[in-house]
Amino acid sequence: MRKLCPNVDQENALETVLEVPIPEEMYNGPIPEMQAWLKSQAFDKASETDACVALDSNGPSRPAGQMARISEIHMLMILGSPLIPCAIPHDRAFSRSIHDRSIQASTARYIIQQYIAATGGQEALQSVESMYAVGKLHICTSAFYKDMEEGGMRPKGSGEYGTYVLWQKSPELWYFDLILAGCMLTMGCNGHIAWKQSTIKRSCINKGPPRPLRRSLQQGLDPRATANIFSGAVCIGEKTISEEECFILKLDASPAALHDRSSDGVEVIHHTIWGCFSQRTGLLMQLEDSQLLCMKNPTRLGPSRDGGDSGVFWETHSESVISDYRNINGINIAHTGHTTGTMLRYGNGSVNHKLKVDETWVIEEADFNLWGLTPEYFLPPADLKWE
Repeated sequence: MRKLCPNVDQENALETVLEVPIPEEMYNGPIPEMQAWLKSQAFDKASETDACVALDSNGPSRPAGQMARISEIHMLMILGSPLIPCAIPHDRAFSRSIHDRSIQASTARYIIQQYIAATGGQEALQSVESMYAVGKLHICTSAFYKDMEEGGMRPKGSGEYGTYVLWQKSPELWYFDLILAGCMLTMGCNGHIAWKQSTIKRSCINKGPPRPLRRSLQQGLDPRATANIFSGAVCIGEKTISEEECFILKLDASPAALHDRSSDGVEVIHHTIWGCFSQRTGLLMQLEDSQLLCMKNPTRLGPSRDGGDSGVFWETHSESVISDYRNINGINIAHTGHTTGTMLRYGNGSVNHKLKVDETWVIEEADFNLWGLTPEYFLPPADLKWE
């Protein structure tokens, strides 16, 4: 990972200090890609506006190839930075009793107690006030269209290299930078709202209560949050992952949580996560996430004339296998893994389309309890309007 980059405009100028380190594969890429990435570091307003206009249907027309590329990068960023289904209860995993509950819920609580012990113990996890992680990733995509044979996937190039930095003070205060394909995505939460902005899309607020980034769970970076979120889960069975016998815990977003995240134009139908915990070590081995939402046509809300639904459905599913746990300051966190994600679009008036994403990630740096990290570091963008 490189933290300094030569000045691409002046050969003898001082090197640029990068806010987000870049992997060697990205550094050794073509100079135009590097220049685009450097512009994204500063959120160059001209390039940001230009890219946002390209996504605006009311703006000037763009070449089909450019629009397809922008849309593809946008989809990659959506799949690469989802949020978990619901807000995390504060330290419920450390106080909730395993008694007076159903057998499935009591079993899940016992499994979480083993997970807490395996990742460092209650005292170590509750001592964490902040953390950060720097990682790199490689993403490959494939696409399936309606006119292709069943099971056929069309690969889209050799993939994209990227990097990210995650800062977190608590589950409610976090900041995330993702660099991918010469574009930058920034997401964050100040404890009241979760927001995101990028060089290809204007700033916006995520609907519903603030929720942590799923990446902190899928990569085993936040054992305390993982224990708290699955403290309300139920045990539904067993499965084998990487030759490890595991228990499966399941958690569904409540109807109230789904309603809070829905709007007049978008209905979140369901959102479920599954965690697979090793019977031998107690550690999280796999995290699955499934979400279905319906985007309604604002001019035709409700059922269509032929009795079908007037909306377009988007179904996403991701599966992350986690490995290489290492001890950092008394806490075990994962350092490598692989995530497979799919996004399926179907519905009335929509051509069936499926996008598959394979991501391999590696944690390069991580630490806990950072001095000087204050709530001011997690403020939303100045141009974002919220109450």
